[in-house]
Amino acid sequence: MKILRPIIATIFAIILGLLITSIAGENPLDVFVIFAKSGFGTPYDVGMTLTYSMPLILTGLSVAMAFKAKMFNIGAEGQLTMGALAAAIVGAQFPTVNPYIAPLFAGLCAAAAGGIWGGIAGYLKAKRGAHEVITTIMLNFIAAGIASYVTVYLLKDPNTQNPQTVPISNYYVLEAFSYFEGAPVTYALFLSIFLAITAWIFLYRTPLGYEIRCVGENDAASSTAGISISRTQILTMVVAGAMAGLVGVGEILGRSECFKLDFSPGYGFTGIAVAFLARGNPIAIIFSGLLFGILQKGASDLEIYTQNVTSDLALVLQALIILAVSADGLWEKILTRKKAK
Repeated sequence: MKILRPIIATIFAIILGLLITSIAGENPLDVFVIFAKSGFGTPYDVGMTLTYSMPLILTGLSVAMAFKAKMFNIGAEGQLTMGALAAAIVGAQFPTVNPYIAPLFAGLCAAAAGGIWGGIAGYLKAKRGAHEVITTIMLNFIAAGIASYVTVYLLKDPNTQNPQTVPISNYYVLEAFSYFEGAPVTYALFLSIFLAITAWIFLYRTPLGYEIRCVGENDAASSTAGISISRTQILTMVVAGAMAGLVGVGEILGRSECFKLDFSPGYGFTGIAVAFLARGNPIAIIFSGLLFGILQKGASDLEIYTQNVTSDLALVLQALIILAVSADGLWEKILTRKKAK
């Protein structure tokens, strides 16, 4: 039942959201068909759905990792910004790296940049007692400022008026799979799935993962048992930041081939909802990330094929899903009272 409850809640929220469109004068069934065709109608549509899902899986993992240590990582947006910027800088400044290791090199740099950015918040939490919600929000703005300065003043592409860096070397570019008819689906898709599986193994099959979960459950008891709370908090935020930083692999190496300001439509914040829907389970995050990717891709065609519904319906559906899943505790409380009576 614990597995079925969020699934039932999600289905209920989607049905409710579709019914709301009738108030705007649209047929809910027609809106559902538009979502289905937009998300899975052609190989290109499937590819774009996967493209939207990849960064959401990574940011969802980032948020979930912090959740396990009882920390709220609001900074995935800043961490992915720093990771993407690092990948773009490396790809532009080191063009002669061996083509077989160039994407790996850029990916490691992206993970390191995101990990450092997350580690700063972890250090401030562990050593200075600064709340991670405040510090990660502040670091988001700092990351945006650094990215703007580098893009506009240091690595600006002189061949365009758009705020973007010079293109990365071809050695770093990940080729898209031909099956998806031009959609930028690359090996970054397998990276996100691999990291989700690795995160589950790390959390539930390794001593460090056990310590993270212990700190999240009861930090006082963990400290009594000899677990270093500060070390665990810093390590957790470093790992969380590295996962968010790897968004740059798919976005920079596989999609835009340069860093563009505001390239993220809020992946870091949507990742909070992805992690929440999956209850922090890394494997379930694969499916919740895919669901939110479907909503994002499916809503993109609503303005074309409907008269009264816009792509903002995706945000409405996301909000309803979060509310429905969060109400699970309310239903459990009601059922417990009925059993008691």
